[in-house]
Amino acid sequence: MSAPVHLDPRLLRAFVAVAEELHFTRAAARLYVAQQALSRDVRRLERELGAELFVRTTRQVTLTPDGERLLPHARRVLAAQDDLLSVFAAGQARPLLVDINTPGLVTGRRVLYRARELAPDCELMARYESGLTGAAAELLAGRLDASFGRFAGLDPALRSGLEQQPVRYEPMAVVLPEDHPLAGSARVPLSALAGETVYAGAGNPRTREWTDLALRLFTDHAIRLAPPLPLAVGDEEFGRIMAKTRTPVLAVVDFPPLPGTVRRPLVDPVPLSPVSLVWRKGLVHPGLTALRTAVAEIARGEGWLRRPAGGWIPAMDTEVMNQGVPDGTGARP
Repeated sequence: MSAPVHLDPRLLRAFVAVAEELHFTRAAARLYVAQQALSRDVRRLERELGAELFVRTTRQVTLTPDGERLLPHARRVLAAQDDLLSVFAAGQARPLLVDINTPGLVTGRRVLYRARELAPDCELMARYESGLTGAAAELLAGRLDASFGRFAGLDPALRSGLEQQPVRYEPMAVVLPEDHPLAGSARVPLSALAGETVYAGAGNPRTREWTDLALRLFTDHAIRLAPPLPLAVGDEEFGRIMAKTRTPVLAVVDFPPLPGTVRRPLVDPVPLSPVSLVWRKGLVHPGLTALRTAVAEIARGEGWLRRPAGGWIPAMDTEVMNQGVPDGTGARP
């Protein structure tokens, strides 16, 4: 079996110019190259293909049958190359697909909106993947570009293909039925939930990192993890299932309101949900640069990476969040 031929598109461009002009001097002028260089490229293409493409005489240049056969294929290859280059021309970056988990959550939305202001010529499109575990597979497959969530909670095999920038230690809360005995409290101590059954996404394969965080918190404070519930898609369905089961829900302080419920911050200690911006290793895009700049700007301005005294967080999350935190953010306890 002969070795495969790897053709330089420049050689095809030289061939097409000569084939269309049927004159080496005019073809060289069209390509802005010396005639000698053009002739050399044509001869190299003939050697690589093992075929004579032109009949050259002192009076004229004509295509051989092999040249006639090559011409339509060469035109298609060059057209495809031109299309590819136009896609990546300056100012024409493809849209960046940014998962902000759930409509209504503040952290990812704030970063996305600020990134759009920083890079108005880029198209940053919002997506809603529900959890970072589900989004990570999409990131690695190239169907999504960036997401937000608890990086330490991902399987190491997923983490190995991703990069992260810490965004926020987000205080956690509990969502209660409005007639729950604790609903009248402005804040709910974790000790008050001892013996309660609280929902934290158990059974949802897209939010395993969140369920893992909840389990670590609940184990430390004698709270029971609610068993899996029917997977609800959308705020309306989620609210309906919660109203039906009347199960308290672990959330964050910026969780969007649901009818018939109240949201109360958790205290003594304040449990923290560590949020990172996550993207595929090797990704280069002006929109990603804008996202990372927005993260640094907002986190610094609003103290998102300052941990409250005594705030609860697993040791594994502290280690991961401290990796890649810019100096001066106050992230480290």
